[in-house]
Amino acid sequence: MSADEGGMGLRERKKRLTYSAISDAAIGLFLERGFDRVSVAEVAAAADVSKPTLFRYFPAKEDLVLHRFADHEDEAARVVAGRPAGVSPLDALHRRLLDGLERRDPITGLNDDVNVLAFQRMLYGTPSLVAGMHGYQRRSEEALARALGGTLGDGVGARLAAGQIVAVQRILAEENVRRIAAGESADQVLPEAVDAAELAFAQLRRGLGQIS
Repeated sequence: MSADEGGMGLRERKKRLTYSAISDAAIGLFLERGFDRVSVAEVAAAADVSKPTLFRYFPAKEDLVLHRFADHEDEAARVVAGRPAGVSPLDALHRRLLDGLERRDPITGLNDDVNVLAFQRMLYGTPSLVAGMHGYQRRSEEALARALGGTLGDGVGARLAAGQIVAVQRILAEENVRRIAAGESADQVLPEAVDAAELAFAQLRRGLGQIS
């Protein structure tokens, strides 16, 4: 049992176990047969829960997949808010991205694990999931804009900066995904992925001088 689990009550642990069981069952079925070919009823049966119970944990079918991005939704905002004194927002985000590339964090697109690749094929090949991803990106921009408000104020400047930063992160990740899907390994892509990140943040610094 982890330290976090040790601090939970029995009810909360059971909820987390149910949440994980439903998620694991759903992803397994979706990867095996395709997102659109699996019904919510089939997911509920595989997880041994009722449909109403499933919907209490995951309000929409797409949430069964997209919840895996929930922890990343406000990641950029947390990096900016928690940066050390004297470190600019862009420097903090740049360092975080380079660390993610080195760790092969799937959110950077630089991961060639077969399970991650299968998940990405499903995600980017399913229109309703792609549409759902746009919602996550919008909320990520909103959270980052709030975090940047202390530097740029709470107006359109912070929103514009957040939009540019989130777009850069998305484009870099999509390029890594594209190259790995075309047959390159993560190790092969890494040097150019780092170069692309350096270029992207150099351009951001030129355009967003107030937060560089």
